[in-house]
Amino acid sequence: MTGLAAVLIFVGLFLLGGAISFWRQKLPKSVVAVLGSGALLALLAGVLRLEVWS
Repeated sequence: MTGLAAVLIFVGLFLLGGAISFWRQKLPKSVVAVLGSGALLALLAGVLRLEVWS
């Protein structure tokens, strides 16, 4: 696992935790959607950067 992949996965999990927390606090759905989509993109980028695929 490269360093960048680990960072992207960590950031994705961090943003996902924030989205879940904001959803539980009943904050606006647009904020939760932006955090959730950012988390999804960061996790996807981190997984695709893993050296397993090449």
